[in-house]
Amino acid sequence: MLQKLNKNRGGFTLVEIMIVVAIIALLAAIAVPNFLRSRKRSQATRILEDLRILDSAVDLYAIETGKTSGMTPTFADLKNYLKVGTVLYNTGTDLFGNTYGTFTVDSIPKVPAAAFTSLSDVADAAFWSPYK
Repeated sequence: MLQKLNKNRGGFTLVEIMIVVAIIALLAAIAVPNFLRSRKRSQATRILEDLRILDSAVDLYAIETGKTSGMTPTFADLKNYLKVGTVLYNTGTDLFGNTYGTFTVDSIPKVPAAAFTSLSDVADAAFWSPYK
């Protein structure tokens, strides 16, 4: 009777559980670096898009106010040409809290040096062109 009960018991052995844990750890070791890389790449893309938006805002500001080349509008001047409620509108900084610097009519804004340095492993100088 005792042997009959032991045969009906189901479960996993320690070896089987260890194999499953090892497979999950291997998959995690492959997936986590790719996730972090894609996260940094999306941050770089976001900063690049903010630079394009700011470039357009400077151009619109210059056209509507009749400013000529070399004039330097402030960020407060450009807020009228940004979408209300966005992070860029509210803070005027990039994802890392760095300012985009001064803006000049008819010149392209530059990526903040700190953002370029922190994202250089996923976005080289060609990625930032022409904003570098």
